[in-house]
Amino acid sequence: MDMRTELLENRIFSEIALGDSASLSRTITLDDIALFSIISGDVNPAHLDKDYAASDLFHHIIAQGVLTAGLISAVLGTKLPGPGTIYLGQELKFRAPVSPGDTITAKVTVTELIPEKHRVILDCRCLNQDGKDVLSGTATVQAPTEKVSRRAIALPEVRLLRHEFLRNVLTKATTGTPLPTAIAYPCDETSLLAATEAATRGLITPILVGPTALISAKAAEYKLDISAFRIEDAACSAAAAKRAVALVHEGAARALMKGALHTDELLHEVMHETTGLRTGSRLSHVYVMDVPSYPKPLLITDAAINICPNLAEKQSIVQNAIGLAHALGIETPRVAILAAVETVNPAMQATLDAAALCKMAERGQITGAILDGPLAFDNAISANAAAQKHITSPVAGQADILVVPDIESGNMLAKQLTFLTNADAAGIVLGASVPIILTSRADNDRARLASCAIAVMLAGAHG
Repeated sequence: MDMRTELLENRIFSEIALGDSASLSRTITLDDIALFSIISGDVNPAHLDKDYAASDLFHHIIAQGVLTAGLISAVLGTKLPGPGTIYLGQELKFRAPVSPGDTITAKVTVTELIPEKHRVILDCRCLNQDGKDVLSGTATVQAPTEKVSRRAIALPEVRLLRHEFLRNVLTKATTGTPLPTAIAYPCDETSLLAATEAATRGLITPILVGPTALISAKAAEYKLDISAFRIEDAACSAAAAKRAVALVHEGAARALMKGALHTDELLHEVMHETTGLRTGSRLSHVYVMDVPSYPKPLLITDAAINICPNLAEKQSIVQNAIGLAHALGIETPRVAILAAVETVNPAMQATLDAAALCKMAERGQITGAILDGPLAFDNAISANAAAQKHITSPVAGQADILVVPDIESGNMLAKQLTFLTNADAAGIVLGASVPIILTSRADNDRARLASCAIAVMLAGAHG
């Protein structure tokens, strides 16, 4: 029954008879377990660690947490005796394990009535879908004495936010040797915090490049311990960018990280014709998005460097993103070339570029992925939306990479996902001889660490 229309009506003490019973059923899910842990503050690995949870302890804790606190209480509070009931005590025994996917029926039956203080003792049982007892015992309640009849209050929709992909990337990246990383001009809290956090997790070995006195002063101001880090003195942000790039040439650093300087200032040194880190590929930026409502990671490119790329530039942008997807373990990424519509329109350059990129992939000019486009955003990430438009595609509804028409659309898309859907966004610049980590003041600690972790995995993939 829909709880928004269900009528909740209690049974006062004088209306209750021996043998009266009530029940309700619920299928136990992994979300139930996570919510129980969040509400109770219980972070026992038996709840949340998949490997540890294989033990019987996992099942018994679930029974105790979800059934006792949830189902039995719900029957007593909504059905028998119903609204106004005061739960006084219980004695319960767990008879069998309960697993996610089990459908549990909780039933209470009146076994004793105590007129003094209007107390009711009820037999409590929980049975699984096979009719097997998983819980039994008794509950003591104080029944209401005033009649209540009212519509049930609609429960709020609860959505759990999970960022499993970036967590897994972080775990993988911390198993190897820390990546020596030159951080250009780390003279603010964000860049110094990113350096210390990543070093603590064993992701990078920071080399701080900038004015020594200023870096030390900022670290002291923000109470960050940088005593173990190498500092390369550079008088200003431009000098810091130049020296950071030089450290890569010297072999001291295998990655760069942007500090408190403008992105253009760092990339100017990266792209220098003689002293930079050019490889022949075009520089491009990728946001690796961990979106709680999407079943896998989304790579969005380019939302930070290429303002309005032409077809040849988009070819490089796509190929860079495919290489990153491979480094992240996505063997054959599905690439959606985005536009406002899903049909080719000569008046819309984005649709023409999308069609051309797909043909280039067919002819081997772009490799390692499956491309389709033009696709509107909804068609790219929603199978239902694609079906409604009668789009038959190996990419529609299951994209791994979203290639945006220009920097404005990409930037807005990534930030909308971050701030409206609570997505985490790890940023990386590709196309140079080493990964370049971009962090933002708006990043949370998980996103900052994930950006470093992705650089570690890229460096490993490239030897």
